[in-house]
Order: sequence, then C-alpha cells, then structure tokens
Amino acid sequence: MTIYLVEPGDTMESIAAQFNVDQNRLIIENGIPNPENLVVGQSIIIRIPDVTHEIVEGDTLFTIAQTYGVEPVQILQNNPYLAAQESLEVGQIIVISYLPEEDLLGDILVNGYAYPFIDRDVLRQTLPYLSYLSIFTYGFTPEGELIPSDDEELIRIAEEFGVAPIMVLAPMTAEETFSNELAHSIFINQEAQNTLINNILTTLEAKNYYGIDIDFEFILPEDKEAFINFISNVKSQLEPAGFIVMAALAPKTSGEQVGLLYEAHDYPRIGAIVDLALLMTYEWGYMFGPPMATSPINAVRRVLDYGVSVIDPNKILMGIPNYAYDWPLPFIQGETQAEALGNVEAIVRASEHNVTIQFDEEAMAPFYYYTDELGVVHVVCFDDARSMNAKFRLINEYNIAGAGYWQIMKFFPQSWMVATALYNIIKVT
Repeated sequence: MTIYLVEPGDTMESIAAQFNVDQNRLIIENGIPNPENLVVGQSIIIRIPDVTHEIVEGDTLFTIAQTYGVEPVQILQNNPYLAAQESLEVGQIIVISYLPEEDLLGDILVNGYAYPFIDRDVLRQTLPYLSYLSIFTYGFTPEGELIPSDDEELIRIAEEFGVAPIMVLAPMTAEETFSNELAHSIFINQEAQNTLINNILTTLEAKNYYGIDIDFEFILPEDKEAFINFISNVKSQLEPAGFIVMAALAPKTSGEQVGLLYEAHDYPRIGAIVDLALLMTYEWGYMFGPPMATSPINAVRRVLDYGVSVIDPNKILMGIPNYAYDWPLPFIQGETQAEALGNVEAIVRASEHNVTIQFDEEAMAPFYYYTDELGVVHVVCFDDARSMNAKFRLINEYNIAGAGYWQIMKFFPQSWMVATALYNIIKVT
C-alpha cells in the first residue's frame, strides 16, 4: 500500500500513469469525489491488483470465488461497490486479489455502530469489513421494559454478510435522550433490573442477536459499584445462553481520572467481566469544543497505554471516528457550533474552495482552512488515508483485539482500504 499525496499540477490521469494503474479504478477504490479538481495534500491510496476477473454471463459472486479459491467476502472487500449492485454486470473488471502487502499485521475484530435508518447501500458496502454490527439502540423504562429498535432488517442484512449483530443497550428514554437518572433507577431496583435482563435475553434469542453492548455514559460517580454489579448480573445471565457482552468505556488515561464521564467506568473491574471493551478514543475535537482532531494519535496513545495496563489487550477494541467537523472561526466557547461532515464530504468542501490540505504530525490528522461566501474563516478537521493508517497500526503495536467504528453511517472507502491492506478481518459467525 502506497499513500500518495497530491502535488500541484497533478491529475488523476498523471497519478494513474505514474503508478501504472487504471485511473477509473483508482477513483472508485478511494471514493474520490473530486477527480477533476484534486486538492493539493489530498491522499490517494495505491494498491496494485494481482489477479483480476472480467465478469461474463452467468457469473455469480460464489462461482467467481470458487474459481479462484477465495472467500466471497474477499471479493467484496476488494470491490465494495458490488455489494450495492442488484447483480453483477457483464464486462466489469473486478479485483480478486492485490499484490501481497509486505507488512500484513495479522487478524483483527472490527465492530461498527449503525442507526436503523442507515442507507442500505452504505450498510451493504460496509458489512464485508465488519465482524460485528452494533445496532443503536435499545432504551428501557424504569420498570425494566425494553424500548424496542427497528432492527429486524439490519439483523437480516448483517447475517447475509456473515456479520454478527449486537444489541446496543443504553439508558435512553422513550424520548430518545440519555438519562443517568434512568440508569440509577435500574441499578437500585433489583426486581426491575432482573426484568430488564430477562427481556434482553428474550429479545436476543428471538431476534438471533450475537450479544449485547452496554453503552452507559455519564453514570453518576456514586453509582459506580451498582453499575459494575449490573454488568456482572448481565454477564452471569447471558453467558450461559451463549451470548457475548461488550461494554463501551470512556477514554480514560488513569484510574484516578475525575469527571462525570469517567469515574464510574472502572477499567480493571469492568474489563475483567466483559468479553470485549470498546475504548471510546474519539471526540477530543467535538461539536461544541475548540477545533482539533477528533482522535489525535497522541491522545489515543495515552488511553491505550492505560487501557492495556489494566485490561487484557485481547479484549480491547480501539474506537475509531468516522466523521469530520467544520468550525467557523473565531471559536467562542459556549457559542460556536461545528458542522458535522463525512470524511468524503470534507474533501468535497476542500475542492470547492480550492484549498491546500495540511497535516498535524503530532495528532497525525489532516486539516484545512477556507473562507466562506460571507467572509467567515473556517477550519475543517477530518481523517484521510494517513491518519487511518496511523490509527490502525496502533492495533498491532498494542496487540489489542481490533477496532470499533463510531459510526458507519457514511461510507469512507479509504479507511477500509487501509484496514484490509494491513489486516485480515475476522468473521465470527
């Protein structure tokens, strides 16, 4: 895998010629939204096909896979647009395999969060790269009744791609707002808690879920012990039925870290209970905060340093953001609000304003400035092939289980190109 940075005067034609690759394939693989107006500093991933196949009448994904002795998922990973097509198109040239990477780093698990309203084409293009699909979210009432999610279609599609569906449970009300008071009520009422867990178990079995992801954020510090007991109760009742238990944990850098987000998330004790722990290593740059990278690599390292010191690394998933932010300047605390973008949209905006993309070497993250039609200066922080490469290499460096994407609502081809160039993604079903 080569990551090429666009220079002044570059065109897609000249870049393709330089690497002796097909120009159209380069555009499709990278999801390049601006092939006619490339941006200086824009990253483009170059992978060289080893074996290709021209689709003929009667071909199916499975017959092609059998012909070349590969799994169908490998073909979908190398040609993600196929998953969104109703059928294979005669004459299409697809990549069966790329030239082997010199530094293939091993096997990883990948979890992706999705809302039920995700675009189905985006979902199908993404599923070949996932081990788990966490469907957000089930809430509950103080009495322990589940507030259901419109999840049946997502479960069915996930199963078509060999991806394990995971129920996400959060202290969310019927009005779809997080509530630490709701969490507190279920912690202190053992009867309601048991009712909730029984309802979870019934739903997991009825809908063919693979397990549950406990996403309880902003838990009151005084509920720390009760929260740990709740997780233990869930685990003790779900494990005998064959279900896994995950927990999403705030990005802590020490056991003494104070603050509503952190204090009830006891890394060593929760980590000892659950099967997988997602460390939410993102949102340093956030909608209402000062402009900065969403997951600066130096900050992510500090969380992983602590995480692997108190949790079995084989249980840890590193959080990866799949979004960008655009802040108007100057930033005024309490007033400025960023606009959320997809990473591909961030490139579109850079192209529209003909800017140069810069790169923060400490955070290992790209950014750029532009001036809008009203004369307001903006800064956009996003992810590209370079930042994704830096993030994914941390998985091998820390010897952790894999990654968890928040969230997969927009398809970001370069992130998946990096993932599959470096690792084999495990399918657990």
